[in-house]
Amino acid sequence: MSADPRVLSERYRVDELIGRGGMATVYRGQDLTLGRQVAIKILKRELAEDSAFRTRFRLEAQSASRMSHPAIVRVYDAGEDAETDPDGSTHPVPYIVMELVEGTLLKDVVSDGGVPVGDAIRYVDGILEALEYSHRAGVVHRDIKPGNVMITPGGQVKVMDFGIARAVSDSSSTVAETTAIIGTAAYLSPEQAKGEPVDARADLYSAGIVLYELLTGRQPFRGESPVAVAYQHVSETPLPPSELVDAIPRSIDAVALRALAKDPFQRYQDAASFRQALDATVDGHTPTKKQVGALASELYGANPRQAAETARSLRQLTADTTMRRTQAGPPAAWIWAGVALLAVVLISVLIWVITMRPGAAVPQNSRVVEDVVDMSWDRASEKLVGQDLQAKRVDQSDNAIVSGNVIRTDPAAGTIVAPGQTITVYVSTGQQTSAMPDITGKSSTDAEAALKAVGLQLGAVTTRSDPDLAQGIVISADQTAGTQIPVGTRVNLTVASGKVALVNLVGYTVDAATRDLTSADLKLTASVVEDPSCPAVGSTPIVAGQSLPPGDVPIHSTVELRVCTGK
Repeated sequence: MSADPRVLSERYRVDELIGRGGMATVYRGQDLTLGRQVAIKILKRELAEDSAFRTRFRLEAQSASRMSHPAIVRVYDAGEDAETDPDGSTHPVPYIVMELVEGTLLKDVVSDGGVPVGDAIRYVDGILEALEYSHRAGVVHRDIKPGNVMITPGGQVKVMDFGIARAVSDSSSTVAETTAIIGTAAYLSPEQAKGEPVDARADLYSAGIVLYELLTGRQPFRGESPVAVAYQHVSETPLPPSELVDAIPRSIDAVALRALAKDPFQRYQDAASFRQALDATVDGHTPTKKQVGALASELYGANPRQAAETARSLRQLTADTTMRRTQAGPPAAWIWAGVALLAVVLISVLIWVITMRPGAAVPQNSRVVEDVVDMSWDRASEKLVGQDLQAKRVDQSDNAIVSGNVIRTDPAAGTIVAPGQTITVYVSTGQQTSAMPDITGKSSTDAEAALKAVGLQLGAVTTRSDPDLAQGIVISADQTAGTQIPVGTRVNLTVASGKVALVNLVGYTVDAATRDLTSADLKLTASVVEDPSCPAVGSTPIVAGQSLPPGDVPIHSTVELRVCTGK
């Protein structure tokens, strides 16, 4: 005969195990009061022994419970039970009760390597959406990592464990202690690694690490100990993702490097800016390798004073002797071999240049078209006329060459021509632009047609819930109406999904359910239906069923709330 199921605080029944982490064990459970399935996270005993931690944990969980967003796993409750040991002593059992989410942890999604660029952007965008909401609510997560992100079967991103890292870090004094509790140092920001105060930008750094790992299948910094990794977070320069995976566009390099800046003031200053930069990578505006290198130099340039401060900070944080540089430099023998090889090549080229003879001289009655690209029209025509050639101007728009300067010539520079020949000189009129049309409130089809009519292109289309707008209606665009933008620019749109997210209202009081349905976020209609076939529970009407299941429902829907009124 099986033992009776465990019940916490005489309310939450603990069912089967569904996950383990560095700080807690997670069980499927049942809220016996409201009659709904939940996830119950029970903190490990070593954490529970610290009374200061239990107090901080309860306060942070209460703060997290005030957040309600589709990209955040809801925290319903936090409490503390007691468990009796075989010797008769008791110990506290802190727990939190959360929304039960079916899906796959993001860490399992990336366990086999990097994911496609489009999926990586979508997952990180979901994380940033959650952070944008939590940061506005004044809650910094402090432990963003793939193990704290769930992907539902429908592809929805759900971030969990808000507040727990704050409770842990406030109860721990060193990097070694904190990382032992949290389980990994791979996602710590430099300011966390140095034990300094952190703000929302620490979460953005961690989100940048997650983006890097999703793209490349590995974290940018790896080492044999948490302190070795922490040292790299503060001191080392990450490789651009495209140097590890050729398929990654350099536009993503620029976003990842900015997110991983050591100085918080050089990172994106809020989640919205990070999301906007991430969305812009689909526009096709790719920086050159030189520009990416310049950005890396700007963000990670050597600073001897900072390096000294880093070493001192880490020495103060721990006495761990395993700290060492994990990115070893090349052996000296290979350096000298490379120098010798380069010297041989240079000497060979020099000998070839000295000894080579031209195969044929340019005849005296011929001219070699001079290179006048990027010169002003006046100077270019003067040079060509000076060669006894005719210059014919043709104006043409160009995104790269300044207005009034030469784009190219026909025949091209270096071509041998006869004296007096006409050289067509193509002169830039500057970048061709078009006025951004006002497409807010239009259908996505009409918006695309309006963009094409002025030479613009439809970019990424993101859906968002809006209780007032039908499916496909444009909520906003990433370009301001009326502004002049380059022809061919891809314009990203946010359009209405035509639906809103309905939660499971079973177990709610009728008043609470009605408030939720008619709130500004949903604007649904509540209709109470009495059911005498089932017995009433207590004196306050409780919702026993709803006509529409939880999930996305059409806007302006009517939801019938079934209330038991029988005896």
